[in-house]
Amino acid sequence: MRIAIVSDIHGNLEALERVLVDIASQACDRVVCLGDMVGYGPNPRECVDLVSRMDACVLGNHDYGALIDPEGFSATAEQAIFWTRRELETGPDQEQTRARLSFLAGLPRVLRDENLLFVHGSVRNPLNEYVFPEDIQNRRKMEKLFSMLQGYCFQGHTHVPGVFTADMTFLRPEETMGKIQLSSDKAMINVGSVGQPRDGDWRACYVVYEAGTVEYRRVEYDVAITSNKIFAIPDLDNFLGERLREGR
Repeated sequence: MRIAIVSDIHGNLEALERVLVDIASQACDRVVCLGDMVGYGPNPRECVDLVSRMDACVLGNHDYGALIDPEGFSATAEQAIFWTRRELETGPDQEQTRARLSFLAGLPRVLRDENLLFVHGSVRNPLNEYVFPEDIQNRRKMEKLFSMLQGYCFQGHTHVPGVFTADMTFLRPEETMGKIQLSSDKAMINVGSVGQPRDGDWRACYVVYEAGTVEYRRVEYDVAITSNKIFAIPDLDNFLGERLREGR
């Protein structure tokens, strides 16, 4: 089984469309989304529509915030979520609006496929827990997370791609030419972000997984189009458009 795994699209339609073109060239059997289709970006409706056609998806914290409650978000993120909620709840086609909201409301927080686990945050808290690269210094946290795993966990949330191993190592894609062979029976794989990378590389990021091998793929898209859309929406902070150019 060859699986494409995307996460953290955040309403960035231009990035998502280019990633889907790249996925189509990879002969994948399934496409899975790890949540956060919306939030921050200017095209929440269109991104939800595209993700709803994928094979599987889990709920992200921004998806939950747009539906229920943005508690714990920064002021900038909260403002964007309230704008996103209005966009999702309105639209020229009421049937399509209902379909989008129904799709989001029906998303699970966890998906399992034999020894593969798919979450947005972590195995311990699928919706909200961040696992950052520097957490390899927090042995207690990492040991607890790995004790809960029964195989490979694919996650997003931090927007920083890389693989956590049970020996407290974080493998960055650029250190391995973009391909990582999982050498043990447990690993946590952060697939990076399609719509708002934060690892210093502005290009959209996603993963192709097959038979114990993780391949990170970076895809260029027209950042200026997305940024200018954000700048034109008063309820979206200009910072959200500016950061896309830097991958921060």
